[in-house]
Amino acid sequence: MATHDLALRARDLVRIHDAVLSGTAPPERPRAVVARSWERMLSLGIDPDGRNGREPLPPSAVDDRRRDSRLSLVIDEIRELLLSAADASNYLVVVTDADGVVLWRSGSSRVRRKADVLGFAEGATWTESAVGTNAIGTALAEAAPVQLFSAEHFENAQVPWYCSASPIHDPIDGSLLGIVDVSGPALTLHPAIEALVTASVRLAEARLWRHHEERLTQLRRSVEPLLSGVSSPLLVVDDHGWVAAHQGVAVQNRVEAPRADRVVAVPGLGLCLPERLRGGWLIRARASESVLTATLDLRTTPAVLEVRGPDSPWRVTLSPRHAEVLSALAAAGPSGVTAGALSQRLYGDSDHQVTVRAEISRMRRALGALLATSPYRLGDGVELTVLPAR
Repeated sequence: MATHDLALRARDLVRIHDAVLSGTAPPERPRAVVARSWERMLSLGIDPDGRNGREPLPPSAVDDRRRDSRLSLVIDEIRELLLSAADASNYLVVVTDADGVVLWRSGSSRVRRKADVLGFAEGATWTESAVGTNAIGTALAEAAPVQLFSAEHFENAQVPWYCSASPIHDPIDGSLLGIVDVSGPALTLHPAIEALVTASVRLAEARLWRHHEERLTQLRRSVEPLLSGVSSPLLVVDDHGWVAAHQGVAVQNRVEAPRADRVVAVPGLGLCLPERLRGGWLIRARASESVLTATLDLRTTPAVLEVRGPDSPWRVTLSPRHAEVLSALAAAGPSGVTAGALSQRLYGDSDHQVTVRAEISRMRRALGALLATSPYRLGDGVELTVLPAR
């Protein structure tokens, strides 16, 4: 879009912005993603004329977050791609963590000075609740790429800007790592910016995956002496359950993420208690671990689940909903139950299957091998006693 056309569009957006905020009918409806965000801003009481949250974290705190972020492994690749474009002198490359805190900012010194005036600096929190509708915060809220231009921003101070942002996820476990953003003066927006941001995210995620594969290779090499002296079936996995090596058992690429105090169920091995290795875990079957007994006590608030195995017993408190799900699985027996049937029991209809699947997923992260899927049921070798509420 030419500069003249961008200026005309910016003026149109200002009219829409002013009309919506004044409660009058706009000349046209804002885009759906913008309308949703503005509704959130109005409900939060964000002041479009004010300078909302701008207090940055101290440099030491930013440094700590950088060290803890896996994005530190790929920040150079992100910047190299985005700052190599012909019009890079007109914008900034900004990378935040999953909390929306700006960890890195690079690019045009001229645009950096403008961003400093705005408070768009390293250490600043750039979420919707902090600074209103903006591509970074709205991408976090929408869990999707977002591009905003001019008065699509909620704060008037941000109207002279455009920003294009995309979430970046860890390919190992799918967790959100942060946001990659390109921002600059509105009238310098180039149509290729959005595609550049998308390309940088894909490049970074691919590099993170290569780094993961390198770590698996290192783990595999480190355990070679151990494997050469053992003939029984076993797995060696990393902290996320990705398989680095296996022996005597056919497995897929990944099993449940191990924890020192949780039994895991592995097809072909049964119930196993993971053993810590440097950089990973050794998983092998032991005959004494063939049965896991548990008691769900509904007489307490919250409900308590106690699990007894070959090692120290462990206890976990459950929310009322999770206790209800576990009771339903116990009642279903070995044949298990479908998501539709669980939805019917929990909600009185079969329309909440997505919610049921999400609840089961959360429960499996806490309870591990106690639960199995397809259909939903207690894990093999698990004996559960339910003590009903009085």
